[in-house]
Amino acid sequence: MRDDQHGGVQVIGVGEVLPIVVVLAGVLGLLVGSFLNVVVHRVPAGLSVVSPPSSCPGCGHAIRRRDNVPVLSWVLLRGRCRDCAEPISPRYPIVELSTALLFVAVAAIAVSGPVVIGPVRVPAAQAILLAALLYLMAISVALALIDLETHTLPNAIVYPSAVVLAVLLVVVSVLSGDLAALGRAGIGAVVLGGAYLALAVAVPGGMGLGDVKLAVVLGLVLAYLGWGPLAVGAFGAFVVGGTVAIALVTTRRARWRGGVPFGPSMLIGAWIGIVFGHALWTAYLGVLGLA
Repeated sequence: MRDDQHGGVQVIGVGEVLPIVVVLAGVLGLLVGSFLNVVVHRVPAGLSVVSPPSSCPGCGHAIRRRDNVPVLSWVLLRGRCRDCAEPISPRYPIVELSTALLFVAVAAIAVSGPVVIGPVRVPAAQAILLAALLYLMAISVALALIDLETHTLPNAIVYPSAVVLAVLLVVVSVLSGDLAALGRAGIGAVVLGGAYLALAVAVPGGMGLGDVKLAVVLGLVLAYLGWGPLAVGAFGAFVVGGTVAIALVTTRRARWRGGVPFGPSMLIGAWIGIVFGHALWTAYLGVLGLA
């Protein structure tokens, strides 16, 4: 898309910005994915994600900087430690590459169309909102993996995430002048968190407090983007969770009560709401004749 002139201010077309944003998001995703491997391993164990430096679990030798390049180092080392030849799990490059691809997808969707950040017209606000969405994607990967392995959603991730996302959304609203979105976000956090709390009380063992806390975080972001994303994201979580649970129970790979962690389904549902919420909600209202 070529540049246009509006009142003497040059407007850069999406076609020119998108490749740069996508490349930067991909590189950032690789680096974040490498850090998430540490987070997933250490946070559930109550260990620091900063110290000590990463080391081989086999020989204990510290990982050299040249052996800590996301994906590439694992490939060059053929999946083994340089010092003791102990196999390195392929999960490490898979998480790194998957995070990079997810970051690219978020950036491409956010920048190329009005689905996510379209209502936010100020470029600086759009950049901050994109940063908030990328941050949400990073914790989505970490929390999903941790919940699948330990059936927990650590407060050490959920609590700071609520603060970080709230601050970023406040900045977006101030820059864009859309302070009403903050009120909507607060309502969404209370409503979705309250709904999950009611479920946790009504069905003991079926919903954990970790799910309730995560619901507050997701409700904050979804409602900020709109009522459509909130409704679709909330409903999508139960559609995904129910489908997965039925499949696992049918194949006898899980039991009904407490056997299937719900965090990953909540996160997938939230992203369905973020990406498709506006369109699906508008279509639903159209069917009801309310659009």
